[in-house]
Parts: sequence; structure tokens; C-alpha cells
Amino acid sequence: MKQFILLLFIIALISCQNKKENNQVAGMNYPFYVGTYTKGESQGIYKYALQKDGKLNRIGLAAQSKNPSFLTFSHDKKFLLAVNETNPKDGTGSVESFSINGDSLTLISRSSSGGAHPCFVATNKSDFILAANYTSGNVGLLKLNKKGELSEILDIQQHTGKGITERQGSPHAHSAWFDFDNKSIISIDLGTNELWFSKLNEINQTIIPSKPDKIKMSAGAGPRHLTFHPNKKWIYVVNELNCTVTTLQKNNEGNYDKGASISTLPEGYTGENTCADIHISADGRFVYASNRGHNSIAIFEVNSDDGSLNLLGHESTKGESPRNFSLSPKDDFLLVANQLTNNIVSFKRDKNTGLLKYMDQIDAPTPVCILFH
Repeated sequence: MKQFILLLFIIALISCQNKKENNQVAGMNYPFYVGTYTKGESQGIYKYALQKDGKLNRIGLAAQSKNPSFLTFSHDKKFLLAVNETNPKDGTGSVESFSINGDSLTLISRSSSGGAHPCFVATNKSDFILAANYTSGNVGLLKLNKKGELSEILDIQQHTGKGITERQGSPHAHSAWFDFDNKSIISIDLGTNELWFSKLNEINQTIIPSKPDKIKMSAGAGPRHLTFHPNKKWIYVVNELNCTVTTLQKNNEGNYDKGASISTLPEGYTGENTCADIHISADGRFVYASNRGHNSIAIFEVNSDDGSLNLLGHESTKGESPRNFSLSPKDDFLLVANQLTNNIVSFKRDKNTGLLKYMDQIDAPTPVCILFH
């Protein structure tokens, strides 16, 4: 009898513990995926969670994949897309689509990205896909169907030209973006030192150059990523090589004019540095950019009258080479992926001042992209 009572007590204890763990998981506000490089310990795409108090939890490996360096969702968020930043014998990387099944991702399809070392992927409301291929300096166009299956390459926008630095000796497409109308495309090329403007022809499924078709950045700037202001009038471009952010403003013809640039570094800093990523708060008041070398997030305030930026300060990323970072869905937190120190760091964001406060960090194998679900 005593043994029976003891067994019931153990079962009840285990049940309580499982219930407690389930409640803890349910209390995690924001699940997110992490894209990685798989040269070391990483096996692919991982899933983590950000709690209400800013603490980070690792859920586990979501899917095995080779160098899934950048991630995005389909428009309805039913499917996850990843680029495989590779250069196999045929000279092309690939794009993969996954279904989301609880904490796991199931591979649905894989297609060529249209070039070597794809490092960025974007989708629009019709689930057309842009893949920026760094080494081959081009942008591939694909489409996702309702089953989450990828088409073959539909069109390729090949860039030409070069900049003035050693890294700009040939085209290097670093990102490609759909503007607010879901048809206008902005491709950023670090190598040619330009922003390439084009239109998506959904009927013919092609990329058509716009007029004007390019904006040249300052010599040696090396543009990399951008962020759109919610007022749909301003764009902020982070320049990897000269460590600046450039403001672009939409004119009366609906095109963009290049404005002023501002440094991402503190005055007097002379160490090596390159910029990586840029994001804006949902209210359009603050812009953030990552410094690799100075290992910081530069914090800017937006002038609501003309879109110009004022540098407020810097926050250490608590790690080396902050590749990508992301604001949480309600803009309460900012998470940074430190590629070289294998850690993800969370910061609480003050919505009134834009400033950041360190909260937590967690191990992550070669993290390069953070995508909140």
C-alpha cells in the first residue's frame, strides 16, 4: 500500500513539473528563428524564445540546412524561407521553403537562387521572392505557391560596374527589397556602390528597370541594407565600408533623391569597423545600425520634419561582429546576433528615448539572422 501511495506521489510530482515547464513555455512572448553559418557547430536553423522579462530560451534545432544565412516568411507566415549561402560546382546557391510544424521546420522544396552565395531573401504580398546573390552580383526572382513550393528561377537581374575599393572590384548584390507598393524593387549592390531601381511585372514574371534606374552612393560607401520609414517618404541605407547611414527622400515624381549621410561611429574612433544591419522603430522615431569592430548598436533619433538623423549614442553588443539584429514585434526589445562570439543578446528598448538596456544573452552557433514569428 505504501509503495502504491509513493508511486502516486511520484506521478503527481512529475505531472506538476511538466505543467510548470509547459506554463513557462507558454509564457514566452516571442518565438524567433535564427539563421546560421554551418561551418562549425551549427547544423542549420534554430528556434529560440524571448520572454516578457527579456530572458532568452533555446528551444532547439528546427531544421538541418547548409548555411541558412538569411530568413524570411511567406506573406501569410505559413512558410519559412531561407537562402543557402553556398557556391557549389554549378555556381549557384539555393532558396529553401519550409512548413512550420510546432517547434520544427519541414523542408518542402529547394530551388536555385540564380547565383552564387545568396545572402538575402525577401517576399511581397503575392509571394514573389527576391534572392540577392553576393558573389555573382545579381538578384534572382522566384515565386512561392499556396502549398509552399518554390518555382524555378523566373528572371535574373544582373548588375554591372564596380566601385573604388578592393572589395568593390565587381558587383556584389547584398540585399533586395520590395517597396510599399509590393511591385517597386530596390536592389543594393556593395560592389557597384549603387542602389538599383526596378519594377516587378507580375504577368510576365520579370524584373523591369525603372527610370531612373540607379542611385550612386558616396565613393567607397559600400551600401548593404536599408530600412523604410513608416511615412513612406524616407529610406535609410546603411553603408558597410565607410560606416555611415544615408537618407533618401521620395520626390514629387515618386523617385528617391539622395540626402545627407551620418557616421555610425563615435567621434575619434580610429579602429577597424564595418556596418551590417539597420532597422527603424515602428513609430518612425528611432533608427538603429550595427557596427562590427566597434561592436555596438548606433542609436539615431529621426527629425520628424525632414527625416534627418541625430546620433544619440552607442550600446555595446556584448559580443563580436553583430551581423544582424531585430526589434521584437511590439518594439519592446532589440536582439543582436553576434557572429564571432556565438551569442545572442537581448536589450530592453525605451520607447521614449530610444536607448537600450542590457537584459540577457544566450549561446547560439554562428548566428547571422534573427526572425521573429
